[in-house]
This record gives sequence, structure tokens and C-alpha cells, in this order.
Amino acid sequence: MGLALEQAQLALATGDVPIGAVVLGPDGAVLGVGRNEREAHKDPTAHAEVVAIRQAAQKLDAWRLEGCTLVVTLEPCTMCAGAIVLARVPRVVFGAWDEKAGAAGSVFDVLRERRLNHWVEVFPGVREDECAVLLKDFFGAHR
Repeated sequence: MGLALEQAQLALATGDVPIGAVVLGPDGAVLGVGRNEREAHKDPTAHAEVVAIRQAAQKLDAWRLEGCTLVVTLEPCTMCAGAIVLARVPRVVFGAWDEKAGAAGSVFDVLRERRLNHWVEVFPGVREDECAVLLKDFFGAHR
């Protein structure tokens, strides 16, 4: 989660929502890192999770991220949860809950939806306070 928090700080430095993500391989090696880059690239799909998943897939030269773990500072949204399922990521660890748009148990539970072809093990609340304060401070300054 420390690496994901570092990525969130980098997103903050560019004026984007401070969310960071890391994909770890089965051996714990870092395969991909990502941060929100929607503002930098004018791309609505440039969420931290998607950026990290794309980087990991390129490094592995495979779209299936079997045996990997995605660590992210905020509960994934529906789009990111869909990407996680499609990439066959078996585990997601996240920090803060997203009570407005979360798709890992708060608003929706896409990651554990039994009607889909892949299910994800979810570990919420890791370093939750640290992750949440970045977002609270960011949105407090923008409202």
C-alpha cells in the first residue's frame, strides 16, 4: 500500500484525484504501477487501476493477470472492477471505501458477482485512514 500511496501523491501533484494502484506478481514483484491520469491525458479511462493493469499486462506479455494482486488506495469503481474481472486478477487490496461509486462491496459488488465468469478475493480497509485523508483534503480544497 505504501507504493500505491506514493502513486496517489504523484497524481495529486499533477492536479488529479489522488488515487494510486500497484499490481504485484505472484512472487511479490511489482509488475505495474498507476495513478489517476485523467486530467493529464484527458482520458476518462485513465484510472489508477486501469493504468497499473495495462502496465502489468505489457510486462507479462499476457492479458490474464493470474496469481497477481492489485493494491489500490480507494475501492475500485464499476469500470475498474470490470477491468479487474476481465484481467482475471484474483485478489484486490484497497484502502478507503468509496461510498458514492465503489464496486467492491459498498455501492455495488462487481468483484464478487457470482453471475460473472471470475470472482475476486477482496481485502478492504488497509491503511484506510491514510488513503481517506488524501481524498478528503483534495475534495475539501476543490469544493
